[in-house]
Formats: sequence, C-alpha cells, structure tokens
Amino acid sequence: MISIEHAQEQSKLNAFILAARPKTLAAAFVPILVATAVAYSELKTNDIKVQWSLSLFALLSSIFIQIGTNFVNDAIDFNKGADNEKRIGPKRMTQSGLLSARQVLFGGFCCFLLASIFGIPLIVSGGFPILIVGMISIICGYIYTGGPYPLAYKGLGELFVILFFGIVAVLGVYYLQTNSIHLHAFIASLQIGFLATVLISINNFRDSIEDKKVHKMTLAAIFGKKFARLEIASLFSFAYLLNIYWYLNGYIFVALLPLISMPLAIYVTRGLIVNEPSPLFNKFLGMSAAVQMLFGIFMSIGFFIR
Repeated sequence: MISIEHAQEQSKLNAFILAARPKTLAAAFVPILVATAVAYSELKTNDIKVQWSLSLFALLSSIFIQIGTNFVNDAIDFNKGADNEKRIGPKRMTQSGLLSARQVLFGGFCCFLLASIFGIPLIVSGGFPILIVGMISIICGYIYTGGPYPLAYKGLGELFVILFFGIVAVLGVYYLQTNSIHLHAFIASLQIGFLATVLISINNFRDSIEDKKVHKMTLAAIFGKKFARLEIASLFSFAYLLNIYWYLNGYIFVALLPLISMPLAIYVTRGLIVNEPSPLFNKFLGMSAAVQMLFGIFMSIGFFIR
C-alpha cells in the first residue's frame, strides 16, 4: 500500500512538473535546433562538422532557464494577485495551493543553478561573450516578473521573448558553432522569436482583464483586444513573410517547407479574431506552440538537406 507521505511527495512532484509548463518548452527547444541547422548549413561548405554536444548543453541550459522563469512567474503572479480564482488560463500551482510560493521560488532558483552548470561547457567554448549572455539571460529570467521593475508588468514581455527566445538563443548557439555571426542566423532568430512571442501574446490577451485589475500592464491590458489580435496576426505574418529572404538567397527548401505549418497558424489567428477571451484560448495557446515547433523543424530540415 502506498503511504500517505509517498502520495504527498508524488503529488508535489506532479505539481512541479505542471508548474514547469511543459507544453511551452518548445520555445526553448526550437531556437537551439534552428541555430544548429543554420550553422550546419554554413559549416558543411568548409567540410566542418557541428559540435552536437554544445547544442545539447545549450538546450539543457535554455530549458532550465525557461522552467526557472516559469516557476518565478507562478509564485510572483500569485503574490501580486495576478493569479486568482477568476483565472481562465491553465491552473497555476501556487494559486491552487498545491505548492507554496516559497517552494516554487526555491524550485526556480534551483533551475537557474542547473542552467548555470550546463552553461559551463558553453563558456569554456565561447568565452566571455557567452558568459555575459548567460548571466543576463538568468537575471532577466527572474526580473521578467520579479524585482523592482518586472518586465511582464511593464509591457515588455513580448520584447523579452523576441530577444531571449529568438535573437539571443539562435545567435548564441550559432556563435558557439561557428565563432561568428551571420545575417542568416539573425533572420532565422527573428522568425523563431516572433513565433515564440505569439505564445505570450495569446496568454496576455486571454488574461488581459484580470491583469489590468492588478496593474499587470501587458500590451494587451494597455491597448485592448483589437491591438492584441493585430499583434498576434502580425507576429505570425512577419515570421512567414521573412521566408522571402530565404527564397531570394537560394534556400528554396528553407523558404517552402515551413509553410506546411501555415494552415494551423491561420486557424489560430482566425479563432482569436472571432472568439472572446475564454478557456478556448488555452487550446489556441497549445496550437501556437505546435506552429512554432513545426515551423522550426521544417526550417531545420531545409537547412540540413540544402
């Protein structure tokens, strides 16, 4: 028979897994994959192989930074009243009482520590620039909702995601692999960053009414529903329109294969236009994560087979 203590420990473990928001972790995986694929395409012309171990350590570090950020967000949003019984998004572990804010914050700092440990081989390989990028990424993971100037409460959440889950992640891994920066990597970073930002934009659109009540001034809370819908449609559109760059530069498969994910992006956009914020938005959030994953995988295939 399972003891009560064992059952409680299992329940806490499950709560921590849910607090990590596993459905959103594509935002950490896709930039690493795409960056490695871009580097592979560039290096193979000189008969140089990518270092898969560096991409693996970058992936592990990125995942734990994101999980740590999610934990801190869970605890601090509860403490500030942003997560309450009126929330229509997925259940938050602190707000539901399954974990205390202290436990979740401790879990967040443990994740940041693990991210730092996995980042050591990256620093050894990439040197001082990677050290600075890693430190800033972890600090910003905390101040996304914590500290005296929480980014998510000041309308800077979208900029944070584009920067760290797009530009920094892709360019950082590309630099590790090639010891250089190239426009190709920057364009890819924008595309992946835009798609990652769709996730937070949907989240903020869904929660905008309750966020505004507790002074969590996201862009959706500041500018309203019309802006939120336009923002999401624009992020999707810019991500796909930038495929023109690849076509003009002779990367035909890179330009065309990601378009396989476009029907799902159109479906999500239409759903957000015709529906008001409700639990249905949680479905659209999951679909937008799938769009980013499909886009990134097919883009990477394009680079690998070029």
